[in-house]
Amino acid sequence: MMKASFKARYEPDKATGATTFAVNTGDFKLRATMTDATVVNGPSLNGLALAIEKPGFFIIDYNVPKKDFRFQFMNTVRVAEKPLNLTYIHSKGDERTILDGTLALDSANKVSANHVFATGNTKLKYTYLHSGITTFEPSYDLGKNTWDFAVSQRVYGDDVFKATYQSSSKNLGLEWSRSSKLNGSFKILASVNLAEERKMPKLCAETTWDFVM
Repeated sequence: MMKASFKARYEPDKATGATTFAVNTGDFKLRATMTDATVVNGPSLNGLALAIEKPGFFIIDYNVPKKDFRFQFMNTVRVAEKPLNLTYIHSKGDERTILDGTLALDSANKVSANHVFATGNTKLKYTYLHSGITTFEPSYDLGKNTWDFAVSQRVYGDDVFKATYQSSSKNLGLEWSRSSKLNGSFKILASVNLAEERKMPKLCAETTWDFVM
């Protein structure tokens, strides 16, 4: 079975798009992604990426024009009878290695940590799901000594409203997203930098359509 996904992003000064084709072959999934740079001005390798994935175990991505590999390995272990999801990511081109871990304390509480090796950058995040519809996510960046906050509310089943604030950049963001198997998914984002003298909001819209062939 083959699945195709088309994603478009619209901003006031530009519009971009990407198409992904995925094929299931038993335990593995093969994926190819092309951006608009692949087809504009004739077919080319620009924006072309290939991947092989075993869901829940590993993903190997290959950026064709950059000839760059990205390895991602996933595993789950139990700590005090709680599931700890670990993800190890290594990008060969920039020699960047990331370790990400999420510990589910119960159905409503999770703690996670993200560490970038050789940089000392570490982020900690706590996630609390209230009544199954409201999510609070405070996070702390040890390298920058700053806090970020996010709160999201699910309404009418498919709609989610989210607000974020990044204390390091003084950036406030608002987001409205909807996910539907019949009508596709879309996301509308607005952000404003409170540190700027002219607080002009930035707008962006994204839409995604999935097809089964």
